Amino acid sequence: MYEKYQIKWLLILSAIMIFTTSFLGQVDLSKVKWWHFLDHAIKIFIPIAGCWLIDGYFLTNSFSRLSGFSKNLLSIIMGIFVLLIVGFVIDQIAPKNYLYSNEIGYRAPGDIMIHLVGNTFLSLVCYFVFSNRYTSAALKIAWKEKGLLEQAHLRAQLISLQQQISPHFLFNSLSTLKTMVSDPSAKNYIVHLAGVYRYVLSFNDQHLTKLDDELKFISSYLHILNERFGDMLKVAINIQDQYRLLYLPSLSLQLLIENAIKHNVCSAEHPLYISITTNDSPALMVENNFQPKGSRMERPGMGLKNIIERYRLLVNKSVEVTNDNQKFTVTIPLIRHENNNNRR
Repeated sequence: MYEKYQIKWLLILSAIMIFTTSFLGQVDLSKVKWWHFLDHAIKIFIPIAGCWLIDGYFLTNSFSRLSGFSKNLLSIIMGIFVLLIVGFVIDQIAPKNYLYSNEIGYRAPGDIMIHLVGNTFLSLVCYFVFSNRYTSAALKIAWKEKGLLEQAHLRAQLISLQQQISPHFLFNSLSTLKTMVSDPSAKNYIVHLAGVYRYVLSFNDQHLTKLDDELKFISSYLHILNERFGDMLKVAINIQDQYRLLYLPSLSLQLLIENAIKHNVCSAEHPLYISITTNDSPALMVENNFQPKGSRMERPGMGLKNIIERYRLLVNKSVEVTNDNQKFTVTIPLIRHENNNNRR
C-alpha cells in the first residue's frame, strides 16, 4: 500500500513531464483538439506509473541477497525495462501521437536507441524523486518516534518521581532497620529490598541495561517474591554466558515476570512455573505454564504493552508473543550495541 505523499509526487512528476513534453512537437497547437492532450497525458502517465511502482517495490522492501547499491541499481534497470515495454505496448495499441509531427516508433534500431536514452533519463528521475521523498518521510517518522520515546521516558520518570519519597531517607531507614532485627532471613530480605529499590531508581537514567545487570536485579526481586509465594512460584534461569553482555530495555525482565504472576493462577495446587532462557537469535525467552485467572483469558497487561512499544521506538524490533494454551512465551530481542540504540 502506497502512502499519500508517494501518490502525490507521482501525480506531480507526471504533470511536469506531460506539460513539458506537450510542446516539444512541431505542430500547430491551435488545430489540436482537447482530447489529443488527454491522449498524450495517458501515454505519458502510464509508463511513469509503472516505473514508479517498480521504484516503490525496491525502495520500500529489504532483500537479504541484495546490498543497498545492488538494490538501487536493479530498481533503475527494471524501471528502464518497464518504461520500454509499456511504451512499446501503447505504441502498438495507439501509435498516433497528435502533438508530434515526427513520430518515433519501435521499428528502426535508431528509434529504439532514442527510446532507450529517454527511458534511462526518466527512470533515473523517477528513482531519485521517489528515493528523496521516501527518505524525507522516513526521517520525519524517526524524529516523531524519537519525540514519542522521550515523552514516554519522561512520563516514566515523572511516575517514578511521584513514588520516590526521599530515597536517601528510605535507604537510611532500611539500613537502620537491618541493625534492629536479629533474624538473618529478615536482614537478607531488607538487603534485597534495598537492592530492588536502588535498581528501579537507576532506571530513570538509561533506556537500555545489560542483561547481566538485569539478572542481578532479578535475583533480589525473586528473593522478595519467594518470601511471598514460597513453593507456589518456581523460576528457573538458564542464560548462556555469551549473551550476558547484550542489552535490553530496563526492567523488561521484571515486567514480564510480573505480567506472568498477574495474569495466571499461582497457588499450592497449581504452582506457576516460569523459565528464563536465551536462544541464538539472540533473544531472551520468558515462558510460563498457561493457567489464566478467571473464566476467560485476560488481555496482556500494561507491562507487556510497554515493552512492545519501547522495542518499537528504541530499535524498531518486534516482540514475539506465543500462546498454545499450555505455555505462554514472550521472546524479546537482545541488543548488541548500546551506543547505536540507546537514545538519551
